[in-house]
Amino acid sequence: MSLTLIIMAAGMGSRYGSLKQMDPLGPGGEIMLEYSVHDALKAGFNRVVFVIRRSFQKEFETIIAERIRPSAETVCVCQELDILPRGFCVPEGREKPWGTGHAVLVCREAVDGPFAVINADDYYGPASFQIAADFLLGRSGGDGDDYALVAYPLERTLSEHGHVSRAVCLLDETFHLARVVEHKKIGRDGMGVIRSGEEDAAFNGDELVSMNFWAFQPSFFSALERAFPVFLMEKGGDPKSEFLIPEIVDGLIRREGKRVRVLPTPDTWFGVTYREDRESAINKIRSLVKEGVYPETLFRA
Repeated sequence: MSLTLIIMAAGMGSRYGSLKQMDPLGPGGEIMLEYSVHDALKAGFNRVVFVIRRSFQKEFETIIAERIRPSAETVCVCQELDILPRGFCVPEGREKPWGTGHAVLVCREAVDGPFAVINADDYYGPASFQIAADFLLGRSGGDGDDYALVAYPLERTLSEHGHVSRAVCLLDETFHLARVVEHKKIGRDGMGVIRSGEEDAAFNGDELVSMNFWAFQPSFFSALERAFPVFLMEKGGDPKSEFLIPEIVDGLIRREGKRVRVLPTPDTWFGVTYREDRESAINKIRSLVKEGVYPETLFRA
């Protein structure tokens, strides 16, 4: 069975200050997503769809895709503001991409089977991709499960350099998602307690959260097609509104009874949300190379 990995790399990186999805972090000049592709191929994925923007497509194709193409089938799909359902147009003043749900939706013609979705600027770890592949290939039980989420403890997803937004998983008695609740401005306060600045909610750090590592069947595209026009009618006029995967999945659980299994991973997540996260990410990658998890250079002759 063909397994596709969708890598969302079209974000603007406003907090980071540049196109972080193309920032070299590895000892051989590798960018973060190359480590994800390496791990995905070892786990059994054999096709990669990159979601990018036209503004940097040529550079991306030259610098990134050509490194990986000899090892896997690759496709680049552009996520642009004007890719909208019939009858809709881009509101005046809108610059921000439509969000992760839209990023997946634009890939519909490039995906013909089970697929996983990740962010380009996050490190997820080898075990996480194996867990996702096993689920999609039916090797981990769970008959009747529609989709799955590879989840990480909240404490292991914070940045030392600023607040983050996290979708916290609320589980039912069978360890399936009951709800996904987005919390914003999460960080440690002066006493070291993890809090959400918007809701003044406190967390113990063990809560499982989504880092946008999802495992879907193709039926998810139909759900996106139904939900996107509704989002545009209700929130499309807000220049900062986003069509987000966690909110879409939450609606499918509540309204359609979809079963979404939560798959905890033993791997450690890290990312580059802020420019100040870059040095820490470089050091962590160097440690992984030193431990033998990765070679000095990836996808090079």
